[in-house]
Amino acid sequence: MKAILLAPLLALATLPALAHVSLETQQAVAGSGYKAVLRVPHGCDGSPTTSVRVLLPEGFRLAKPMPKAGWQLATVKKAVVPFDNHGTTVREDVSEIEWRGGLLPDDFYDEFVFRGTLPAQAGETVWFKVVQKCVQGETRWDEIPAAGSAPAKPATGVKLTPPASPAHSH
Repeated sequence: MKAILLAPLLALATLPALAHVSLETQQAVAGSGYKAVLRVPHGCDGSPTTSVRVLLPEGFRLAKPMPKAGWQLATVKKAVVPFDNHGTTVREDVSEIEWRGGLLPDDFYDEFVFRGTLPAQAGETVWFKVVQKCVQGETRWDEIPAAGSAPAKPATGVKLTPPASPAHSH
C-alpha cells in the first residue's frame, strides 16, 4: 500500500523545477496569430525584478504588448523586408518589448503578455530571448538549446507546427 501512495510523489519529485523564464504555450501553428504569455518565476539570485525585455525572433511580425499596471512599456522597431498587412506596406516592425519600472519580489511570479504573428516555417522552433534586470544584477535567458543539451540560461521557444489538413470527405 505504501508503495502505491509513494509512486505519485516520487514521480512529482523527478519533475524539473520551473526555474527559468518560459512561455505558457510552447507549440503553435506556423504563420498563425500567437498570444505569448511570458512567465517570470523569480528574481536574480534573490533580488527583485525591475525590467523584463524580450528580443523577438526573426519573422515574428506585428507584435503588440499588453500594458501592465505599475510598469512602463517600451518597444524598439527595426527595418524589415517590406510585407503587406491588410493593404498597408509594413517597412519597420517591433523587434524588442520591454516592461520596466515595476518591482517583482523574488518570492513572487508574474506574467508579461504580448501578441503577434509567428513565422510560417513549420517544423522550426523560434526562440524568444529575455533579459531580466533586477535591483542587483541581471539574468540573460538567451542560450539556444542544441540537440540533447540543457543550457543553464535557456531562451524560451515555440515549436511551429503545420496547419491542420482540411478533413477529406468521401
